[in-house]
Amino acid sequence: MTSTQGEAGGGGRPPVVGMETWQAARDELLVREKAHTREGDAIAAARRRLPMVEFDGSVEVTGAEGPVPFRDLFQGRNELLVYKHMWHDGAPHQGQCEGCTVTAWHMKDAAYLNARGISWAVLTTGRWDEVPPFVEFMGYTEPWYSVRDVAAPVGGAMGHLTSYLRDGDRTFLTYDTTGRGTEAASGSFALLDMTPYGRGEAWQDTPEGWPEGNGPCWYWRADVEGNATWGPTGRPVPQWTRPGVTAEQTLGRSGEHH
Repeated sequence: MTSTQGEAGGGGRPPVVGMETWQAARDELLVREKAHTREGDAIAAARRRLPMVEFDGSVEVTGAEGPVPFRDLFQGRNELLVYKHMWHDGAPHQGQCEGCTVTAWHMKDAAYLNARGISWAVLTTGRWDEVPPFVEFMGYTEPWYSVRDVAAPVGGAMGHLTSYLRDGDRTFLTYDTTGRGTEAASGSFALLDMTPYGRGEAWQDTPEGWPEGNGPCWYWRADVEGNATWGPTGRPVPQWTRPGVTAEQTLGRSGEHH
């Protein structure tokens, strides 16, 4: 830590300094931010140079219009991004995957992707008859499809962001990521990183005396009062914006948290 940055302030707050001192510290950090941006650009360039895998685009997935070949998800465009949403069979809305709900909620409108020639869809292993009620409840307008019993690279493991390319009737897998790689779809995380307390998670490097961090998924669910919880009265946080939602007594899924 440099002299311009100073030590952490008392009471778990940054130190108070004059504008000139603050600007000097800000300019110093900006050098690192620019280097980080350039490295991100270099990684994206390497990503564009990855090889790709051809697969059978005629494999059927099930959507609002019934079974359709996977290549139809491109909607006539040449590129397709999908989020693969985990599913708990038979669970009510509040029992569906909280992390996936947070991710999908951030991508309710893909108009800008579409304008750049990229289609967007959500895939899930849920039985199709269970999916539309959840989609309607959440107010999603982007297309969802069931890939139950469909092999990778269309189906397979959920909780992934995956990119595909189409060349006529030929389809290719170009990129796939999971874990923190999916944060690209959830802009709130990058915004949290701009705040003094960040994500409030235990893994963060924070000054001594600042609030203790929580687990990395600590605010995916909340109760009716807005308190973070994994209890049966909780819901994935975005669901509390839906009209008429109430606290529930069960997540309705195997191995549910209490």
